Amino acid sequence: MAKAKTIAKKSVAKKPVKKAAAKKAAPKKAVAKKAVAKKAVAKKAVAKKAAPKKAAAKKPAVKKAVAKKPVPKKPVVKKSVAKKPAAKAKSAKAQAPRKPAAAKRPAAKKPAAKKSVAKPASKTPTAKKTAAKKAPGNSFGARKTLKVGKRSYTYFSIPDAEKKGLDGVSRLPFSLKVLLENLLRFEDGRTVTADDIRAVKTWLETRTSDREIAYRPARVLMQDFTGVPAVVDLAAMRDAVKALGSSPKKINPLVPVDLVIDHSVMVDKFGTQSAFKENVDIEYKRNRERYEFLRWGAKAFDNFRVVPPGTGICHQVNLEYLARTVWTKKEGKEEIAYPDTCVGTDSHTTMVNGLAVLGWGVGGIEAEAAMLGQPVSMLIPEVIGFKLNGKLNDGVTATDMVLTVTAMLRKKGVVGKFVEYFGSGLDHLALEDRATIANMAPEYGATCGFFPVDKETLKYLKATGRPEEQLALTEAYAKAQGMFRESGTPDPVFTDVLELDLGTVVPSLAGPKRPQDRVSLTDMKTSFLNSLETEFGKPGEAASRVPVEGREFDLGHGDVVIAAITSCTNTSNPSVMIAAGLVARNARRKGLHVKPWVKTSLAPGSQVVTDYLATAGLQDDLDALGFNLVGYGCTTCIGNSGPLPTEISQSINANDLVASAVLSGNRNFEGRVSPDVRANYLASPPLVVAYALAGSTQIDITKEPLGLGSDGQPVYLADIWPSSKDVAETVRTCVTPQMFRTRYANVFDGDSHWKSINVSGGLTYDWDADSTYVQNPPYFVGMQKTPAPLTDVREARILGLFADSITTDHISPAGNIKVQSPAGSYLNSKQVGAQDFNSYGSRRGNHEVMMRGTFANIRIKNQMLKGVEGGMTRLEPEGTEMPIYDAAMEYRRRGVPLVIFAGKEYGTGSSRDWAAKGTMLLGVKAVIAQSFERIHRSNLVGMGVAPLQFLNDMSWQSLGLDGSEVVTIEGLADVTPRSKVTATIAFADGARQTIDLLCRIDTQDELEYYENGGILPYVLRNLAA
Repeated sequence: MAKAKTIAKKSVAKKPVKKAAAKKAAPKKAVAKKAVAKKAVAKKAVAKKAAPKKAAAKKPAVKKAVAKKPVPKKPVVKKSVAKKPAAKAKSAKAQAPRKPAAAKRPAAKKPAAKKSVAKPASKTPTAKKTAAKKAPGNSFGARKTLKVGKRSYTYFSIPDAEKKGLDGVSRLPFSLKVLLENLLRFEDGRTVTADDIRAVKTWLETRTSDREIAYRPARVLMQDFTGVPAVVDLAAMRDAVKALGSSPKKINPLVPVDLVIDHSVMVDKFGTQSAFKENVDIEYKRNRERYEFLRWGAKAFDNFRVVPPGTGICHQVNLEYLARTVWTKKEGKEEIAYPDTCVGTDSHTTMVNGLAVLGWGVGGIEAEAAMLGQPVSMLIPEVIGFKLNGKLNDGVTATDMVLTVTAMLRKKGVVGKFVEYFGSGLDHLALEDRATIANMAPEYGATCGFFPVDKETLKYLKATGRPEEQLALTEAYAKAQGMFRESGTPDPVFTDVLELDLGTVVPSLAGPKRPQDRVSLTDMKTSFLNSLETEFGKPGEAASRVPVEGREFDLGHGDVVIAAITSCTNTSNPSVMIAAGLVARNARRKGLHVKPWVKTSLAPGSQVVTDYLATAGLQDDLDALGFNLVGYGCTTCIGNSGPLPTEISQSINANDLVASAVLSGNRNFEGRVSPDVRANYLASPPLVVAYALAGSTQIDITKEPLGLGSDGQPVYLADIWPSSKDVAETVRTCVTPQMFRTRYANVFDGDSHWKSINVSGGLTYDWDADSTYVQNPPYFVGMQKTPAPLTDVREARILGLFADSITTDHISPAGNIKVQSPAGSYLNSKQVGAQDFNSYGSRRGNHEVMMRGTFANIRIKNQMLKGVEGGMTRLEPEGTEMPIYDAAMEYRRRGVPLVIFAGKEYGTGSSRDWAAKGTMLLGVKAVIAQSFERIHRSNLVGMGVAPLQFLNDMSWQSLGLDGSEVVTIEGLADVTPRSKVTATIAFADGARQTIDLLCRIDTQDELEYYENGGILPYVLRNLAA
């Protein structure tokens, strides 16, 4: 996702980190820097020679970190762009290899000349802002006053900065203007320097940059699967800071945090009027412990709000209510106005970019650091311009458009880059359509897909009931900043450009396994039959059908067993939801019925959806076809589709059928939607209804009938498909601002279930030793105010040998917990029945479950055991086969450290922080791989685990490892960023081999995290100081 990783502020760590020497050096840091800088003048010239390498380092996404680092990444950029302060920083960096305690801090300056400012900011945002008002802040005279109506706001003017040294920045992409404003506002000469700001101007010349900047989002968005462990960590930090002799009140989010409970509801019941109530009842029964904990968090922490279950999906609630486009904050007697920005613990946080709010997903560890005042460290990104021309044809939906865009951008390759939409086509795109495109940025690989503020933005803010003063401020601020797009606005400068004529978009689906695999509706039958033969290995079986016990129908390959109107991607868009309702109405009037083997569901992302469907009279039509409300949450889109009817599930599995699901979600990876379904297709809500009527992906619904009407005549898709005009008119008359105002007026109150939950504990949480959902994690047990010295890893055993592309889901699965697993055994020992195991995702607040689930994916293959799948390993030297968790605990009992060996792209997939947390808790000291996915590498460092990379195409296979070896790693005790360490491998036959490895602790900030045992202990020591 985002190429950002949270970075702590260097200066804060100074005191606790370096012991006596460091403590003495810290206060003199600025002076030391200046002194060292003089020596660096010559080195600066040398560093500048390296700058041309920047192009190589410019690779996007995952590879970026790898490609860039061999070149003196930050030094190079800082050197080439930052003429003055950067030089000082650079010189200090040059001294880093010595590693004396006092010298190391100055060394940090290169990678983070800006970062060292962290100290004031991490303590209080106010202190940071105050600093920004003084010299050397406001270097470009950007601090101005904006009057809107009777109110005055302080803001940081990009046009004024352009006149005072940043010439040309008006041509920047709108998304980079947001980053530029952020730097102008937080400039203090330390975390953000004038040279950092100039680097944004320099971007116009190169259209890329290796410059690392400290970016501070306005707020944090969370969902409950990732939010619960984050709050658990905050609660544990309060206990720890109290144990260190400080006040628990020091642990509080310093930026607004909103957590929306949306990931826990499952489609257990469906197709009835009571389905919603029954599913909510079951949800509370399953998750009461977690919800009690979250209610405590909402009460105990400042700046932390919880949107209760049964309200909506976090991204849709964010779009419709939480987001402001322009944010304001009181600072003393001033009110500061600035762009609304956010990071979120869910990859689809990107949806809010449709409302011109810059946002993307980050890992839980990074989000926690951001909450506690740490900046997000990121490179100034490349920005791909996506030009939209024309308008969609009648009958073509926003879903068809986003699937087309996703396929184009995935083919282009935009991983780690910003995408920004522009062109005349924006004049014909409703904001909800833009949000649909922005939502699927993770699927097309971009950090975000940004749409600038324009008249459509203001129209949406008004339509969703935002206050008039908010609309006035948004318009005035955007226009004052040159951030308001109008029809005649010149195209910004982009790194590269793609173009799409919206008139060429046709009705589409995507599948059967990847969201970027778009299929035209007219080609669906052929596509499925090809997949049946090639991907699923069923040649010649298309016509096979099998009986279903106790039912009067049979099943075959391609039969649609799940049809789900789900996901914020589409339920946030009234046009496609109304279209689905009109298809249902027309089908009902024709006498059509959903096929009896289809599990139907409607799970909107907000309560407003059911309000306007009811107002239009369309909910009755959807109900008549079985699309009853099942819940307000993610449901089928994240795999919470619930069980299929037993007899259907048994028939599918007993006969190895390739069953299909059609859903209006954003992801369709194999096994994600349902364990019984192998072919999953993403589609618009009206097509979901159509396929429920057809009952199969083996028919061409553009030519073959969906079924027979009440008059016995065939009914075709064209007979029931609504016109765009009918859809627009229904939206206009049935979706009102008052609906949004009414529903969101009490959005934090919750239903009777929520209100009945008792809250225990005060400033610190009253941990329940018997809870199987929430436990105090051991991250801070025995932690001292000063970290222990780093040590090398001696005589470690190998816990696992893994091949390429091991994902974070392999490392820390989110799905069901097997009875015959270490986690299952633990829950059994706590008298939890298998029916109440829930999922790993729901139990991320309990480290006892999660560490047992680490490397426990049923499909993971540890190459130490040939032909074995699942989380198993060999205990050495005995050679005994056992679960990875059991082996790790036995090694811990023996006092033996552990290492992991892997291939390329280790840690790909979602930014799942438990993949790093679990690794650390198992006692793994280092992961040695050929390459790392960027976010997981960062998360490993954030948990105090050393990521080490093979050099010169070496691999564990080329070394001939089989897992019986003993490994000693030297050089970690005095490691510096991206330095080499040596590993000595002792083979079972007595042979020994020593190799060099690249330490992928990439920055000085990361080194400080590592020295502290991870980012959370680092932050804790700073706050407790």
